[in-house]
Amino acid sequence: MMVNLDRITFDPCIMGGQACIRGMRIPVSLVVNLVANGKPAAEILGEYPDLEAEDIRQSLLYAAWLTEERVYEFQPYQAG
Repeated sequence: MMVNLDRITFDPCIMGGQACIRGMRIPVSLVVNLVANGKPAAEILGEYPDLEAEDIRQSLLYAAWLTEERVYEFQPYQAG
């Protein structure tokens, strides 16, 4: 999946380098957790006025990208 995640930023000086929204101290994990626990986007935006709807969308896209499943069949090493 190739998506534009220009709002997801990483800076070692902000939140220890974890994925954040647009360089702010709002971690992607917080946004995803709020959505996962049933908080409507309108409420999230009301509680975090610096966030925009696109920030929530890209947070979910980033989470989806991180959880893409890949199954690799284990091939034992065979010498020679």
